[in-house]
Amino acid sequence: MDETTGPPPLPMWPAGADSSYVTARQRLAEAERRLRDEVERVAAARRQLPLGAPVADHALTEGPADLTTAGPLRATRLSALFGAHRTLVVYHLMFHPDADAACPMCSLWVDGFHGVVHHLRQHTAFAVVAKAPATKLRAWGARRGWDGLRLLSSYETSFNADLRAEHPNGDQRPMISVLVRTGGVRHFYSQPANFVDGAERGIDLLSPVWNVLDLLPDGRGDWYAGNTYPRPTGPTDRPM
Repeated sequence: MDETTGPPPLPMWPAGADSSYVTARQRLAEAERRLRDEVERVAAARRQLPLGAPVADHALTEGPADLTTAGPLRATRLSALFGAHRTLVVYHLMFHPDADAACPMCSLWVDGFHGVVHHLRQHTAFAVVAKAPATKLRAWGARRGWDGLRLLSSYETSFNADLRAEHPNGDQRPMISVLVRTGGVRHFYSQPANFVDGAERGIDLLSPVWNVLDLLPDGRGDWYAGNTYPRPTGPTDRPM
């Protein structure tokens, strides 16, 4: 709702706030609006990128939608992931073939994508690709409850290296990519978790977790996600 066309907007604080709070909050509101405008400016510039390099039509390994089943496994071409869409968003899950678990930070991001993928699919195809073998990836996805996502293994392919989601020594790189189908498959955009100067928070805007933590008096601090604390499994986890 556009509050500028109706009655004066309600204040963003309860009755009883003192003048120092009101002044500080109004100043912050101006900065938040400027931040919104800058985010939109960058998004507009991103949309103006030309198409990038061609991407090979890799054969990735995929299994049934039910992640608790072992198979059968099948080869799925990258081009087939687009379905009826022109675009495909790929989250490169940091999961080395020799690792026993995926990166906890990447898992946090994918938890979020899992919650909104049905909305994303109104606009684009979406898939999670990891270098871990398919059986290991599927077991991790089942543990996390990612039954609504397409999980594909790039094991024994050069997909990760081709998209620069893998370092020359084989270390995996957390990243998101947008691909476009136009005849073949073309690259459009990638953003790793780190910026080009090594600074972190390159894809923080894609996860609500960080943005909510930034609202708190203590902010996010130096907290990193983990794979050990419990995840909710249903209404019984809520206090009565």
